[in-house]
Amino acid sequence: MVKVLVTGASGMLGGAVATALVLRGDKVRILQRRPSGLTGVDEQRGDITDPGAVRAAVDGVDAVIHLAAKVSITGAWPLFERTNIGGTAALLDAGRAAGVTRFVQVSSPSVAHHGTALVGAGADPADPDRTRGNYARSKACAELLALAADSPGFAVVAVRPHLVWGPGDTQLVARVVERARSGRLALVGSGTALIDTTYVSNAADAIVAALDRASDAAVHGQAFVVTNGEPRTVAELVDRICAASGAPSPRLQVPVAVAKAGGGAVERLWSALRRTEEPPMTRFLAEQLSTAHWFDQRRTREALRWSPTVSLDEGFARLALAYRPDPV
Repeated sequence: MVKVLVTGASGMLGGAVATALVLRGDKVRILQRRPSGLTGVDEQRGDITDPGAVRAAVDGVDAVIHLAAKVSITGAWPLFERTNIGGTAALLDAGRAAGVTRFVQVSSPSVAHHGTALVGAGADPADPDRTRGNYARSKACAELLALAADSPGFAVVAVRPHLVWGPGDTQLVARVVERARSGRLALVGSGTALIDTTYVSNAADAIVAALDRASDAAVHGQAFVVTNGEPRTVAELVDRICAASGAPSPRLQVPVAVAKAGGGAVERLWSALRRTEEPPMTRFLAEQLSTAHWFDQRRTREALRWSPTVSLDEGFARLALAYRPDPV
């Protein structure tokens, strides 16, 4: 039995990680600002940027899995800096002082994405200066901060799950479905760009595997991209999400140049009006929807001794069951 602190457990992936740990018999403490709805955990409320709350959360635990973050495609830099960088720094400092021996930093492939196609890519070094947007930049800074803390007795590993989805997903799935049902969903370009995604339970299992292998010489101090290893076209992914939810598939296509130009205009408008809701398009989103990004998973699977157990086909079947009016 391991005593583990999980931050961000009120989110879909964080909740799945905490649940996986509980089910295998670990003692799990969670730290988040709102109720998680999880059972079998020691739930503590608090902000990741509050040093007192963080010190109390790490007291007596053996390991930390850090998922809490500000996630958005727009927003002012200080908001991302405070939570994603400052929160990570506070957790690292408190963890080392409390005698934590393993630390898993849940990051994002966007920390090494520069807007060009990624075809069979690995986990290239995080590069804050070349990332696309404040979220990616802040996560790159946080990952570098975490990996720099790796030392004897304090093993740190970064895991970058790519486009995690599943039943209850409020990011990718919910947004696609909402726009499809309102008739506002369109493909950017031809929709033929190949993209990797990750079913939620596979991502959770990979993060737990990183915790278990964190002290291995081939793992600590390293970053690993995690995906299902089944790249599909954007058009197929969108169609299958729509089919699972009963929403109509998109019939509209927007040229890539138009989407990028429109996304840039929307970003400027949102900034000028200080709007906080997610915009319909940004330059980063247009790039993501029109550029291939899939990853070589051989190093990840060998080092973490992990492989996905739920295929994309099975994942879409589970998603369809969740959207049934009388789910079984």
